[in-house]
Amino acid sequence: MRYRTLGNTGLHVSEICLGTMTFGGRGFWSAIGGLDQSLADRIVGRALEAGVNFIDTADVYSEGLSEEITGQAMRNSGRARTEIVLATKVFGPTGPGINDRGASRGHILDGVKASLKRLGTDYIDLYQVHALDQITPLEETVRALDDLVRQGHVRYVGVSNWSAWSLMKALGIAERQGWTRPVTLQAYYTIAGRDLERELVPLLQAEKLGLMVWSPLAGGLLSGKFTRDGQGPAGARRASFDFPPVNRERLFECLDALRKVADARGVSVARIALAYVLAKPFVMSIIIGAKTLEQLEDNLAATEVRLTAEEMAVLDQVSALPPEYPGWMLEFQHARSRLPEPKS
Repeated sequence: MRYRTLGNTGLHVSEICLGTMTFGGRGFWSAIGGLDQSLADRIVGRALEAGVNFIDTADVYSEGLSEEITGQAMRNSGRARTEIVLATKVFGPTGPGINDRGASRGHILDGVKASLKRLGTDYIDLYQVHALDQITPLEETVRALDDLVRQGHVRYVGVSNWSAWSLMKALGIAERQGWTRPVTLQAYYTIAGRDLERELVPLLQAEKLGLMVWSPLAGGLLSGKFTRDGQGPAGARRASFDFPPVNRERLFECLDALRKVADARGVSVARIALAYVLAKPFVMSIIIGAKTLEQLEDNLAATEVRLTAEEMAVLDQVSALPPEYPGWMLEFQHARSRLPEPKS
């Protein structure tokens, strides 16, 4: 297992982060997974044994049950709390009340207390705003997060599923006011969905933020077990929860290239798909969510795959983003403005 810093901090996290969306299976989340405490204990224990020190959950997963199971699994593992970097999120609806959602100061302060209780811990290492609030002023959200850090409830803060402009504005507010700065972005990124590279990746690199990738297998579509006619393995979550949205034609072109690499190496397609994302220098950690120990083992093994420059070039080419303005115009202008090569 390799480790990388949590954004521009001194805290180290494993390149594999264990996601716990499959824990619990309450309500809407039953379509994604329904692991009970016993199996969750085994998955958490095996991940920690393999060197994973980073666990991600959210207050909305299984209506809070995922946090309860995650916290108990951590305690049942016998590991010291300081050995685990624990991340959770706030934003989604956690009750029937009109204010039981969003990124207002009120919901953030209520949310962190409830998460701490469910997790059975006195601090959260990374507290993330799960979505961009279209109503609450960013100043209110950033100030509330800063207060949580100052109070000791939270050690670092991050965001998830934010646009580049909103993240940059939040960073600017924090810088101007001297408040705690977000250190991570959790976002969707796969070989079949590289949109992040247009605006967010340059921002992350410039501001030294860490990228946590969710659904690096595109909701299972990049496992290599789905066919072009839509057939997949029995019980696959895509049958009842077709998310995230993916351009299927583009995806299967990528799968054809992944399969060639996988077959040549004698490993699963999923392993190569994960290894591709891990090879990107701007990726801090990828979040894997397993329903079985077999899935977990195969995903963990992706850390052992080192793709060659030739393999990366082939995979980059088949998954290249189509030109989009202003990107193609910037490339054109930069090419014309380059200084001529010095004559020998």
